[in-house]
Amino acid sequence: MATPNYGYEKRQKELAKKRKKEDKLKAKSERRPDVPDGDEANADPSLGIDAGVPPDSPGTSTLP
Repeated sequence: MATPNYGYEKRQKELAKKRKKEDKLKAKSERRPDVPDGDEANADPSLGIDAGVPPDSPGTSTLP
């Protein structure tokens, strides 16, 4: 009787997981409205603000 090849099973499971993750990201990107590439990394859609710039940075002060 042949012994089970657990390494093969593990690799197949990892590949299926990777494929599922890639498909999910692809579907998510297709659902998303077009966003410029530069804004995508810094934007936080839940807050509605640009998360890449701290709120109290010296360049954004509204006081004279």
